[in-house]
Amino acid sequence: MHINYLYMLHWTNSISMLNPEAKILDYGCGSGNVVVAGREKGFDIYGADVFYDGANSRKNVEKLNLLGNVIREIKQGKIDFTDNTFDLVLSNQVFEHVEDLESVLIEIHRVMKKDAVLLCLFPSKDVIREGHIGIPFAHWLPKNSNLRYYYALTLREIGFGYFKGSKSKTQWTTDALNWIDKYTIYREKHEIFQIFSRYFEFKMIEEDCIEYRLSASPQKKLLSKLLKFPLLTEISRILFQKLAGMVIIAKKKEPSKARRSVIA
Repeated sequence: MHINYLYMLHWTNSISMLNPEAKILDYGCGSGNVVVAGREKGFDIYGADVFYDGANSRKNVEKLNLLGNVIREIKQGKIDFTDNTFDLVLSNQVFEHVEDLESVLIEIHRVMKKDAVLLCLFPSKDVIREGHIGIPFAHWLPKNSNLRYYYALTLREIGFGYFKGSKSKTQWTTDALNWIDKYTIYREKHEIFQIFSRYFEFKMIEEDCIEYRLSASPQKKLLSKLLKFPLLTEISRILFQKLAGMVIIAKKKEPSKARRSVIA
C-alpha cells in the first residue's frame, strides 16, 4: 500500500483511539483503498468521489460493492452526507484536481462536526515534480507551447514519465500533457492559504509526515532522530514541499470566528 495511504490510516487510528466512535471520510477516495483498509481495521470510514474521467476508480468501487452506501458519488459538488457527520476528513492528492477549491472546502466544512479535523496532502504550484506524469516542471511551462512539448519529449526519450504502456514517445508526450492540462489546477500557496483561512484554522505538518515515513522504514528509522534539530527539520519541510507537496492539518472554524486564523 502507498505510504500516503498508510499515513492517513495512521491518523485515522490516532483519532479513533481518542474517540472509538469517530466517523471518518476519505474525500476523493478514488478506488477506495483507504476506505477498504480502514474498515478491515474496524474504523467507521466512508468515501466520496466525483469519479472523473481521468481515472478508472468507479469500476473498482463497483467491483467492491461499496458504491452508494459506504462510498458515495459527489454530484454537482455536493457530498452525499448530512451536516456535522465526520470527526476526521482525509484527502490525498485531490485538491490539485478541483476547479473550485473554495466550494469544495465549504462542502467539507459542512459535513465536519464541531472541532473536527481535515488532513490533506496535495501540491502547490511551486512543486518541482509533476507527480501525475513524471516530468519535472511540466506544469510550469506555457500550455500548448513547443518549448513544453519538446522539453517533455526529451525527458521521455531518456526514461522519464509514468504510465508509458505501448504508446510511442510522441503520442505519450501529447497525451500526458493534455491530461495535466485537463485534470490539474496548480495554485500558488498564498491563494490556497487565503481560501483555507476562511473556513479553517490550519498549519503545515510536513515534518510529521516525514517522520512517519522514516519511522515506517527500518532502514531509515534512525534518520527520523535528525528531525529533532530545527534547521534540519526546516530544510526537510522545504524539500518535501518542493518534491511531494504540502501536508495541511485544519480544524473546522465556526462561523462566528474570525475569517483568517492559523493554529499557533
